[in-house]
Amino acid sequence: MNAKHIVVTGRVVGVGYRDWLVGEAHRLGIAGWVRNVGHEAVEALLAGEPAAVEEALRACRLGPPLAAVETITDRIAEPPLEPGFVKRASIASF
Repeated sequence: MNAKHIVVTGRVVGVGYRDWLVGEAHRLGIAGWVRNVGHEAVEALLAGEPAAVEEALRACRLGPPLAAVETITDRIAEPPLEPGFVKRASIASF
């Protein structure tokens, strides 16, 4: 299992990015979570087969139709302890 922690910036809050990513994760069979961070970033943990995680990262660069992704940073992470992919509550900042 491959796991990546990502932070996506740009116009990604208030455009359905989290709900869209939940759908993408379910489609790809990825575990993890997603949440808003402040008003300009989305943070997520993507875990699954390496090809599925890479496909999710490619999709995240585009995002849903109303999004305008500026940057994505990613780093290797530990897989989540829980199965499935969930939308977490927003946090104010890192």
